[in-house]
Amino acid sequence: MKDRETISVIKEKLSNEEFSHEWLESIKQDERKGVQQLLNRFLKQKEKQSKLHEQFLKMSEFETELYQQGFCYIAGVDEVGRGPLAGPVVTAAVVLPQDFYLPGINDSKSLSEQQRNEYYHVIQEHATSIGIGLADAKEIDYFNIYQATKIAMQRSIEALTTQPDYLLLDAMRLEQVNIEQQSIVKGDAKSISIAAASIIAKVERDRMMKEIGEEYPMYQFERNVGYGTKAHLEALREYGPTPYHRRSFQPVRQYT
Repeated sequence: MKDRETISVIKEKLSNEEFSHEWLESIKQDERKGVQQLLNRFLKQKEKQSKLHEQFLKMSEFETELYQQGFCYIAGVDEVGRGPLAGPVVTAAVVLPQDFYLPGINDSKSLSEQQRNEYYHVIQEHATSIGIGLADAKEIDYFNIYQATKIAMQRSIEALTTQPDYLLLDAMRLEQVNIEQQSIVKGDAKSISIAAASIIAKVERDRMMKEIGEEYPMYQFERNVGYGTKAHLEALREYGPTPYHRRSFQPVRQYT
């Protein structure tokens, strides 16, 4: 009987994917429990990778079609922070290279904090250009949150070092921006460019709110990022609004 490979050798080959189709088929016939556990784990991982690859291709369809039409620099634009009681609304504009590949990228809300931070660094490293824009609480109170979001988006586009020739926006239109554009409902889950912008904006805003939280620890901004949690509302009742609170929002308005 031919000596069988040890489980540790099999594990190494599967981990490095250094094997032939014939070898993999032979492993499927290996009745050892440890081998079958390794094989099942490997096959599940490959299935997961395949689904993420398919998802990435699906989310790249808008960009792929635009590249085929001759556009070269497509900026995805998204916002974070329209709903909170405090803090700025933050937007990001992201131009990705045509060969960008990051399976698993999705709208920031569907990712864990760890995933967002990991993807944030990948996007920062590989993006052609990234622009950040914001509108603070005073601007939100003056213009209203919808118009302030548009202003922040324009600022993020203006901050790009590479001028985009097309914009993909998450459920918004920027009439004041003279660039061809498309508004996509739930675009952060349908376009890799918008998804990248949502991740950048989310991580940037969370960092801002953590810094504000250090200045005003009683509101726990580092935890609630400005949303009206129970602890936040209790602090608002006790201490009143900070300069970062949106006084046009209820219930902040009643404490001004």
